[in-house]
Amino acid sequence: MTSRRRELGFLSFVPNPYGPDHAARALDDGLRLFEHAEQLGFDIGWIRSRHFEEYPSSPLTFLAAASQRTRRIRLGTGVIPMRYEDPIRLAEDAATVDLLSGGRLELGVSSGIPQFAPILDPVFGVSGRGFANEAQHRLGRLRTALAGTAVARSGNGFMSIPSDTDLAVTPRAAGLANRVWYGPGTLAGATRTGEQGLNIQVSTLNSEETGASFAGGQAAQLRAYKRSFARATAGSGRTPRLAAGRIILPFCDPRDADAYAEFIHGYNARMQADGRPYTSSVPMRFDRVHSGEPARIVDGLLADEALNEVTEITVTLPSPGGLDAHLRTLDAVAAHIAPALGWTPAA
Repeated sequence: MTSRRRELGFLSFVPNPYGPDHAARALDDGLRLFEHAEQLGFDIGWIRSRHFEEYPSSPLTFLAAASQRTRRIRLGTGVIPMRYEDPIRLAEDAATVDLLSGGRLELGVSSGIPQFAPILDPVFGVSGRGFANEAQHRLGRLRTALAGTAVARSGNGFMSIPSDTDLAVTPRAAGLANRVWYGPGTLAGATRTGEQGLNIQVSTLNSEETGASFAGGQAAQLRAYKRSFARATAGSGRTPRLAAGRIILPFCDPRDADAYAEFIHGYNARMQADGRPYTSSVPMRFDRVHSGEPARIVDGLLADEALNEVTEITVTLPSPGGLDAHLRTLDAVAAHIAPALGWTPAA
């Protein structure tokens, strides 16, 4: 690790363990998590986006509420699948949340999961471009809209707008275009992310098998991203922002080992010792769960070569465990893990 201060984030599913009739209680739990993280000095909180599961499918709506319950912590989506988003509507919503939050939105996107296309395409619309090309097309439209570039013309008159006038997305949130993050899982995807001048999020999954260890493969992705980002943004004054997620579960309270025992057992049972899953036919590799004694966790994270490349470490919270365990996890990370990795609480 270098001596430069690293930022600290967390990523939550905002799960609903209470059943469909109690989704409001689960959402309030999520808001309490963001409030607590801000008090601890976390720099950013990320929320996952999932369709048709017991997690929020409208992350920007949630973050609009979080913006009114917090004052400093930045608010991120980790990540919105662009294949199933209308890019203009997403730009409008994102700009609105950014303004409501005082410029704190970090807009994380990705292509989505191709294996779900047979289920989701009939719901959100079939594309003739193919999954990846359609996602990239929509990402391009989103970035154009956020940059304030015209996306249409008024023609003979549109509402109160004069004829033959450029139409750009409103409201306009200055600076948001430079706070778009992309979540690749491959070396080629990381290189493209840098070429596009986007920030990068890598997770606990590499969606390719290169023969390298999980951390080694991810470090190669991040280094390739930095090279392509430097070429693409030369002379702009921008610096790359890189976030890496890790499942970090310090057991500082006797209740925590019990709270996460089932999750850890199930997670480890699905994959081999090197992180390759036992049953998946798709090439991929997972990071391990970093759990147990804080000192041992710190040693493992200090040896993680991918973390040497990042500007932010993101604590990926499991969906199970419950709010109390998640709050204790953030407490323990802030007190016993993150300071050893170059983090100090945000003012």
